[in-house]
Amino acid sequence: MRQNHRQIIHSTVEDVSRKERINYKIIESALHRGVKKEVDWSSYKDLSTIGIDEISLLKGHQDYVVIVSAKNKKGVLSVIAVLPDRLKETVKAFLESIPDYLRKTVKTVCTDMYDGFVQSAIEVFGSGVVVVDRYHVSKLYREPLDQLRISEMKRLKAILPQEEYAKLEGMMWILRKNHECLSKINKEQLSLFYKYSPKIKEAHKHALKLTHIFNTHHNRKAALTMVSRWIESVQASKIIVFNGFIKTLIKYKSCILNYFKDRRNSGFAEGLNNKIKVLKRRCYGISKPETLFQRLFLDLSGFKVFT
Repeated sequence: MRQNHRQIIHSTVEDVSRKERINYKIIESALHRGVKKEVDWSSYKDLSTIGIDEISLLKGHQDYVVIVSAKNKKGVLSVIAVLPDRLKETVKAFLESIPDYLRKTVKTVCTDMYDGFVQSAIEVFGSGVVVVDRYHVSKLYREPLDQLRISEMKRLKAILPQEEYAKLEGMMWILRKNHECLSKINKEQLSLFYKYSPKIKEAHKHALKLTHIFNTHHNRKAALTMVSRWIESVQASKIIVFNGFIKTLIKYKSCILNYFKDRRNSGFAEGLNNKIKVLKRRCYGISKPETLFQRLFLDLSGFKVFT
């Protein structure tokens, strides 16, 4: 029977029931006996890095749940909570429920710029450990650049000969790549785009500069100086597409710059989100947070559960 239990890992109760010809309810009962619906703190020695992220259980709906994950000093990933909503009060209450001895082991809390996550983490752990993920930052300054690209491409389509405009095909991906990753043809296309759109040339170079700052191993103090200079440079230019982003950057500057301490990010949390998407497709939809917690816990550490 223990081997049958193990088959639930990375599978569904219905599949195991059909394959082993065991009643569905028996398999489901075994799952509930073997896997708790909430975290067991006694099995943890440290919570070195905590990740806070959200995901919608049902496609096209706003029924978000919050996934709180953790990596210990050895890099082992686990899910420590699936919260029913993303209200600050809910997130903060869970973080405060972490036992004191484990709370003291938290070195980093990685999150996006959602206030409910950032503020609750700061109030529980302090601003020094909260890291606003660099990939969410990069997404915010690439979006206005992309909007400028769309408007400029529309303008050029109206004034350029069709043959000349065709040379700018694939510009979206060219602007998103690092310059050193571009082929010779791509670089020629980019130079042509620069020629027809000085706005794009200046905005793109500002974006590349900020990316370079994040890609270079500066300490926090040096990064603060460079980011401040970047803001001054953009504000002194005629480019206005980054104005909204700069306001956000200033608001969360302290937590964004914490990235430069140990260069930690939410990559593990994003990877977990991909696993959840697969799980949702595999299990034909999961509507309860406690059920999602069980399945994630099982998939991540299930071989230890039924031993």
